[in-house]
Amino acid sequence: MTDFETVRVALGSRSYDIEVGSDSLKHLGDRLAPLLSRKRVFVLSDDTVFSLHGQSLKQCVKAAGLSLKIKCLPAGEATKSWQRLGETLDWLLQAQCGRDDVLIAFGGGVIGDLAGLAAALLKRGMKLVQIPTTLLAQVDSSVGGKTAINSEHGKNLIGAFYQPSLVLIDLDLLRTLPERQITAGYAEILKYGLIQDKDFLDWLSDHAEAVLALEPAALGRAVATSCRAKADIVALDEQEGGVRALLNLGHTFGHALEHLNGYGPQLLHGEAVGTGMALALLYSKRLGLIDADQVSQGCALIRAGGLQADLSSLSGGPYEAAALTEAMRQDKKARGSHLPLILLKGLGEAFIYPQADLTDLEEFLRQELNQMEMETS
Repeated sequence: MTDFETVRVALGSRSYDIEVGSDSLKHLGDRLAPLLSRKRVFVLSDDTVFSLHGQSLKQCVKAAGLSLKIKCLPAGEATKSWQRLGETLDWLLQAQCGRDDVLIAFGGGVIGDLAGLAAALLKRGMKLVQIPTTLLAQVDSSVGGKTAINSEHGKNLIGAFYQPSLVLIDLDLLRTLPERQITAGYAEILKYGLIQDKDFLDWLSDHAEAVLALEPAALGRAVATSCRAKADIVALDEQEGGVRALLNLGHTFGHALEHLNGYGPQLLHGEAVGTGMALALLYSKRLGLIDADQVSQGCALIRAGGLQADLSSLSGGPYEAAALTEAMRQDKKARGSHLPLILLKGLGEAFIYPQADLTDLEEFLRQELNQMEMETS
């Protein structure tokens, strides 16, 4: 890719750019200028991200002649809570923040989701800029306007659709990520190929190692291609009334796995999605929708990305079929004893299966959890 690539999210008057590049944080002042009515910005981050990259952000903002108001929250999924949302809104209100101010989400998906919801609620909507600092956030959660916090009943059940004014992706910010976070982000990259882009999937089969090693050319292509795929889908279906649901491949299973881990660090979101995509492949085979060879190929691609394709071997837990099914029943798309699932007719051919039977899903999960015992007996 070139040093800087722009992907447009076409949503009429709410259209915005995703700008992907190396060392692109240095362009922040120029990119913020059209959005500002006052010479100040608000920044929501977490303690870990700000300790690593906060100084660079402050230098870029101050070089543009802007003042900076910063709030850092604890890192981790537990931050997506009522308590932290209220705390963030109180901070903004105490600083006399208005609808014409800009809130920068400087962090991974947790900060992006929380900041997005806060921006949507603050006086019914302030400007939002996403600067994602994890691979998963760069290719998925920072794009498309989904904002949310978690509840004791499940993940992302309290939220709103609220589009940012800009997404600025600096690939160099990924250099400080632990390997496990890079692997988790790769799950979302792989998702776009499995959904609708067999050519991209084939390219990933040859370049997974380079992407995971953060080699600039391969990483830039993977991130830009993923953002373009999501931008195209969001432009067609902003609020998930149809085709946007395809982006949930692996997520219904994955959210249930996260729920059983209490959204703790023993299972990252991308790790759960990776296994969730394998389960979607296997359940598609159970229903006779996809042949066994393609399922094997898909699971091999998941494993090649450093992800776990075997539920019985997944870290965290313990996992029980009944508990997983009950968590899936709490999914916001569930209706009675059925829920829609994103399944596959082939690699690169995802579709919405409208009424998966939860009783059958429980039996399927029970068999998958027993797989290791069956193989070793």
